[in-house]
Amino acid sequence: MFNPKTDRIRMLAKLFPELIIELNRIFSTSTNIYIDWQNVIHWQNKLGFHIHFVRLKQFLDSFDSIRAVNIYTGTSESSKESIKQISELRSSGYTLSTKAVKLIRISIDTSNTSTNSTVILSNFIKKNFISIMDSASIEHLNGRLTKLNREGVLYIEERKCNFDVEISRDMQRDFENGITKNYILWSTDSDFADLIIQIEKGGGKVYIFAMSGCISFELNQTTVTIFDIRKIREFICWPKEISKEIKDIINRL
Repeated sequence: MFNPKTDRIRMLAKLFPELIIELNRIFSTSTNIYIDWQNVIHWQNKLGFHIHFVRLKQFLDSFDSIRAVNIYTGTSESSKESIKQISELRSSGYTLSTKAVKLIRISIDTSNTSTNSTVILSNFIKKNFISIMDSASIEHLNGRLTKLNREGVLYIEERKCNFDVEISRDMQRDFENGITKNYILWSTDSDFADLIIQIEKGGGKVYIFAMSGCISFELNQTTVTIFDIRKIREFICWPKEISKEIKDIINRL
């Protein structure tokens, strides 16, 4: 049952009644939600808006059948912004799983490679794409790396913090313990395909909340239902990103 937690949610619900009906159907039984925030934050450029995690939690809390909203994200101890975010996630009522973000150094040192070598490039470009590149393109890219080397740049740092294991563990545990039969996964990672098949064969139901068209091939091969989160933009985006038209309507209500 839908019970809006804020006045803004209540007014938006009046504007999108069919959406609320659809979500009430999805959340028709006891539901657990699993949000891979490390995955979700990379969607935002394609979505065209930013997800405001406080507004997201308020919206999800408006559905009485949702019993837990689990969120998974990394902590960067050297970042005040990261520490603040973790604190806000906890105070917002999420069930939080976090661990330290790792910085992985990847060499771009071309001093021991030839100009037509793909050894360094294969760290950044998929091999099947490199295989169709001509030698001039490979030499050009290696030349750019060599220029960076001369400027003193010998490696780049990649942030790494994957939560596939933790999410799979929690969903598996909840399924085996019979805690719920309805699972909402905010991730497009192909590694979840086998778990989704297992849960649905066992009588559970899984939905993926993401952006349609960006789902991995493996997930599309399952019977999982995809809900496009662009439908709930006005409920979960940053307040300044709510369209002027919608703001004007809300102000008149």
